[in-house]
Amino acid sequence: MSTPLEQAVHEALATVIDPELRRPITELGMVESVQISDGGRVRLVVLLTIAGCPLRGTITADAQAALSAVPGVTGVDVDLKVMTQAQRDALKEQLRGSGGQRGIPFNAPGSLTRVYAVASGKGGVGKSSVTVNLACALAAQGLRVGIVDADVYGFSVPALMGITRAPTRVDDMILPPVAYGVKVISIGMFVTGNQPVAWRGPMLHRALEQFLTDVYFGDLDALFLDLPPGTGDIAISVAQLLPKAQILVVTTPQAAAADVAERAGAIATQTGQTVAGVVENMSYLEMPDGGRMELFGSGGGAVLAERLSATVGEDVPLLGQIPLEVLLREGGDAGVPLVLGRPETPAALALAGIAGKLASVPRGLKGMPLGLQPR
Repeated sequence: MSTPLEQAVHEALATVIDPELRRPITELGMVESVQISDGGRVRLVVLLTIAGCPLRGTITADAQAALSAVPGVTGVDVDLKVMTQAQRDALKEQLRGSGGQRGIPFNAPGSLTRVYAVASGKGGVGKSSVTVNLACALAAQGLRVGIVDADVYGFSVPALMGITRAPTRVDDMILPPVAYGVKVISIGMFVTGNQPVAWRGPMLHRALEQFLTDVYFGDLDALFLDLPPGTGDIAISVAQLLPKAQILVVTTPQAAAADVAERAGAIATQTGQTVAGVVENMSYLEMPDGGRMELFGSGGGAVLAERLSATVGEDVPLLGQIPLEVLLREGGDAGVPLVLGRPETPAALALAGIAGKLASVPRGLKGMPLGLQPR
């Protein structure tokens, strides 16, 4: 029979979350042993997934903080070891399922993850900033969120999220960095400096496929894919690899941008996808006197939503209009999304409103086998 102190120590350890896998270390087989001396000093042995684990300091500090808060504990010593290959194989099987088979988990029959492919007709409409802020707004609501930076040539998500470290590799499984509660993967995490990526179509498809099969995201409520502008190789690959992904179209108010953006949404008629809605960015600039200056015209988002509704044959809503905001750009440069750094600003409130609409859509059961047999 364990003593009350031993029970309290084990309960405290269950609150220590692996910063990459986002699950308690007690569930992941990372706790090798716990010893408590007669004087109340705890010696904890933690098994890291790899020898060079970049977050070993975070795990140590979190374990020390959790155990030090237990009444009766007089001191904490944390020793770090590394999992054996057999232990890593067991962990991968636990995470990926029986056999640890690779595959795209978001296509599994039981997956309830909402996948949003954030698209635009052309560059420069703020698609990446919208993606990052929507993801962070949903994570702030307690949802489990991930981002795949699918804009291989123009990757920018790591900088917008303030991520500077590389993913952790556990054999053939990649653990994505986490920022603001959002798991992120980008080709920018694998290149040196500002080196350009000069790949043809097949390489782009393979890179996206590897992100979706080798990267462990866990059970997500929402996954955002920041697509390159237009309807090229990546847009087609997303439709092939994630056929249930919904397209989220970002445009600016002017008619020319809406015309081009219509093509990015209308691809759904060829791929069989659905269009989740339209986001109008840079809608207006709020003036000091309370007025609005519409630098890029007005009405483009509403017109685009109306056209796409007619094209795809179902209602495509205008989810929101985001005003121009200097702080939005400054937050991106600093790696702090506006919805977190300055949530009271008009642009942040508009982004939070759009995220709220996406969050209010339940994780549906449409097309899922329920395992019921008629009698």
